[in-house]
Amino acid sequence: MDMFVSNVKCLTERLLQKQLANTDEVIEKLFCEEFPRVTPLDPQLEESAIQLWNWAVTKRVGTAINEHQKAKVRHVACRLLYSCEPENPAEGAVRKQILMASKTGRTWLDCKKPQLADNFLSLAVKSLETLYSRLTSRDHGGADINTSKGDVEKDLLRVLSYQAESALAQENHQEAVACMQRCKDMLLRLPKETGYLSLMCYNFGVDSYNMKKYEESSFWLSQSYDIGKMNIKYSPGAEVQAKVLRLLATVYLKWDCQQVQEKALNAVNLANKESVHPSGLYLKIRILLRCGAQDDHVRAGVTELLESEVPLEVCLSTVKLLMSEDRETLAFDYLKRVCQHFESSPELGSALVLHIELLLQRGKELLGKQKIEDIITGHYTGKQLSPQTLTCLHLLLWDKASKNFETKNFSEALQWYNYSLSFYKAGQMEPNLAKLQRNRASCLLQLQQLDKAKEAIKEAERCDPNSIFTQFSVYKIAVLENNVEKAAEAVKAIAALAQGPLTSEDRLLVAENAASNLLSLAAQIALENEQQDTAMKALESLCEHSKDEAQVLTALRCLVRLVLSTIEKASGEMGHANLDILLSYLKMALQKVSQLSPGPSMAVEQRTEDANWFRKIAWNSALQCESSPDRMRDFFLFSYQLSQFCPPDRAVLMGQKTCLLMAAAASLELCRKSPHSDQTEQLTQALEHIQICWEVWKTLKASGDNSKDPTNILLLLYEFEARAKLNDPKVETVLESVLELDNVEIKVLETMAALAMEPPAHFPLLCKKALRIALSLHRKQPQADLARCSQCVHSLIQLSLPSGVSDVEARVLEEVWGYYEEALSIITTAPEDFPEMEILWLLTRAWNTGILLYSLAQYPEAERWCGLGMSFLRHLGSLQESYQTQMSGLYSEVLDRLDKAKKNLIMEE
Repeated sequence: MDMFVSNVKCLTERLLQKQLANTDEVIEKLFCEEFPRVTPLDPQLEESAIQLWNWAVTKRVGTAINEHQKAKVRHVACRLLYSCEPENPAEGAVRKQILMASKTGRTWLDCKKPQLADNFLSLAVKSLETLYSRLTSRDHGGADINTSKGDVEKDLLRVLSYQAESALAQENHQEAVACMQRCKDMLLRLPKETGYLSLMCYNFGVDSYNMKKYEESSFWLSQSYDIGKMNIKYSPGAEVQAKVLRLLATVYLKWDCQQVQEKALNAVNLANKESVHPSGLYLKIRILLRCGAQDDHVRAGVTELLESEVPLEVCLSTVKLLMSEDRETLAFDYLKRVCQHFESSPELGSALVLHIELLLQRGKELLGKQKIEDIITGHYTGKQLSPQTLTCLHLLLWDKASKNFETKNFSEALQWYNYSLSFYKAGQMEPNLAKLQRNRASCLLQLQQLDKAKEAIKEAERCDPNSIFTQFSVYKIAVLENNVEKAAEAVKAIAALAQGPLTSEDRLLVAENAASNLLSLAAQIALENEQQDTAMKALESLCEHSKDEAQVLTALRCLVRLVLSTIEKASGEMGHANLDILLSYLKMALQKVSQLSPGPSMAVEQRTEDANWFRKIAWNSALQCESSPDRMRDFFLFSYQLSQFCPPDRAVLMGQKTCLLMAAAASLELCRKSPHSDQTEQLTQALEHIQICWEVWKTLKASGDNSKDPTNILLLLYEFEARAKLNDPKVETVLESVLELDNVEIKVLETMAALAMEPPAHFPLLCKKALRIALSLHRKQPQADLARCSQCVHSLIQLSLPSGVSDVEARVLEEVWGYYEEALSIITTAPEDFPEMEILWLLTRAWNTGILLYSLAQYPEAERWCGLGMSFLRHLGSLQESYQTQMSGLYSEVLDRLDKAKKNLIMEE
């Protein structure tokens, strides 16, 4: 116990410090202190209790603590006070206990903690009863004693009402009823508390009603009304009593009207008797209708409502209520009386508009139109509707027109729009008028009244030229008139307006991509009117301004189909221009496909489908560009790039491989047609395509049998050509790669040999190497192709023979001699099959070489080469005789000169 006392005092002292930072922590420790079971406690703790209590309520605390902290401090203070209670406390101590216990209980109730409140409320009741007993025991009939007893009874009534509130919060209805009954029994002695107790019961009834506990709610509301009747002088008043009864009637209505309809009617009648109020009269009609009362009873109710001078708004709500309960005859009859009753009221227009609305809802359009025409007449004869009511009428008329338009009843729709137009003055400027004129124009266009539609659109432009919908209407008229320029201007205006600040009318719709939808619709309208160029302009504008990638891709599909149809009909420069347009569409398609965010499976599938569609278009277009390698290359590249968004199955990979091969081939073809100074970029691009294609080819090789696929050969040839023309030393590595292949084709080697010397390439050594291997392979064939063999020999000799004096070297001559021996060997094998002109060429080149050597005084070599030339004479066919005579004479002359030259050389030595 000493520890408890010490802790409480210490914590109390800390709490009383002015600059305490951790108030919440100290309060929580106090609240969690475990009180000793032995009582009474140290009387010194009473001082701590008082200090804590005063601290919690003092004004200097202000908002430093919240309601829950306040409740905890009071909780501790009150417990301390009661724990220090002697066996027979003084009257002052008891009054102190009553104050602290009742207020602590009230505070816990305010904090929605009824369980914590119960103990303190019980302590308060016990202390109150103790005090009352003491006062009664010394009662001598004095005024002071009676006043004190009255105060005690008043406090007891309050605490008992708190206990009732706590019981209800804990869903203990019976205990709450018992507490309230004790309170009611005390009212005879405490009449001034009538209003308080009645209000408490009303609040209980409201809480129960909100929780849909209608039986309990009806009990408490009945108690509230009954308590209010117990003392008229201190009653809450007739208006409050009527309010209680109206809520009671509403509870009966919600609860079960069929079972308690009489109670509901009695309650509302009693409420209206207590204090007439529009809501009470309206509630009565609701109850009558819900209970299925006869028309006469309902009519009497609405008559009572009308005679009570209720606002027009209540009367109109009653009309709507009657219509909703299928009392049509009563509703129209009552509405007629309402209009008569409020004939001079400025609010009459709202009744007239409601009348029109109800007539139209019931299909009585002729009567409705007559009423509208009457309002129009009144509008121009001083009986104008209020702005709010007129707006409601416009909405009603537009709704009716819109429904007729949807059912393609255009003439009827136009009539309803014309009714709306009748309320506007000539020259009036208003965005809604522009919208109305656009709607009228739509009807007129459907009715083939183009001139009137143009007039309506002209008015719309005057009122609101900066609306995309106005410009769209201008576009429709232009298309119908086949005015291409005007249509194009309208398309530009729609796109520009969608990008700029929005008008109040357009803001919601444009935010939902209405501008793009309008451009899409514009294209559709143009196509329906066979204006393809205009349609393409609309679709191009959509692609440029829409932020919806899927919508842009759909538009691009349409554009691609349209331009393809144009390409089929065009030729020459026009055809090339259309191909360039198609390329621009595919470029945008690639961009949009790449921007599609991978999301749900459907989104991925859609992206794949789009990519595949445009990929095939690019592929097919490339195949039609044989005469234009630059376009062919671009189409194949787009096809490849789009295929990267498709699943990489074998078919797609094969397509990618072909696209890259063809792109590389097209780049090389462009290179061949370009000046040497402009070839570097195309060759570099070709190499890039080839490198990527190698990667694709590796993937394909790993996934199946590709033994018959010549891709690797083509790639090596393309790479060889590109590197050779770039003067890249890696070209030799490419040739080695070819030689490492199994069963390398002779044609490949011959092609590489030609490419090695095709300007600007110049690799004679590589060329000869390829030719030598090709010739060797030719000779190994069972039936050698002598023409191709001779061509190989021809090329080898031509590359090797010295072209001038400076090039004559013994090594070179020996190399060429070997080629000549190869040629003679081939000729000897099949002399009749070897081309005669090729033999003549060999003869001539050998002879010329001998003459060159002769001029250089290399007589032995000269004789040898001239003799070699003569050896080919016998293999000539028809030309042998003519060359035999000529060559023999020359040869004899050369031999004579050689002998003289030799003798002179010996003499000189």
